[in-house]
Amino acid sequence: MWRTGGLVVMAVVLALVPDSGCTLREGDCEVCVSFLGRFYQSLKDDKVEFTATSVEKALLNYCKETKGKENRLCYYIGATSDAATKITNEVSKPLSHHIPVEKICEKLKKKDSQICELKYDKQIDLSTVDLKKLRVKDLKKILDDWGESCKGCVEKSDYIRKINELMPKYAPKAASARTDL
Repeated sequence: MWRTGGLVVMAVVLALVPDSGCTLREGDCEVCVSFLGRFYQSLKDDKVEFTATSVEKALLNYCKETKGKENRLCYYIGATSDAATKITNEVSKPLSHHIPVEKICEKLKKKDSQICELKYDKQIDLSTVDLKKLRVKDLKKILDDWGESCKGCVEKSDYIRKINELMPKYAPKAASARTDL
């Protein structure tokens, strides 16, 4: 008798306690929340009709312009041409009903945990950083973010020279703030 009563109490307690694995904490799903927030705002700004099909079509177009982590998110939800799965309806349908992006990302996390593991890379402050102290990987990333490459660069100094050369074009404020040029 005691065992079945204990099981019933345990079941009631488990039903009342929220599942901590599904709710988002501060910093969780950083890329998902940020990307979908901007996407939702663009839909409102462009006065797009909020139907599931029109939102999905807009999402596919929006994902064509993405790079880096955001492109990886689009891949995970199936909004890129090379994606293996397609769960874009898990985004478009809730957005068409104006459900908060945090809740959508929470639901996506249940479908594919990789979505919430995406984090933006830390931005390098080019106006204060000593380029000589950065790793070549970071120097390459700066150039890649600018859409540039360094053909023929072999040494770290080659990458630094290329960055200093292109900085006035891509980061004019940082270039004017630097004193080592």
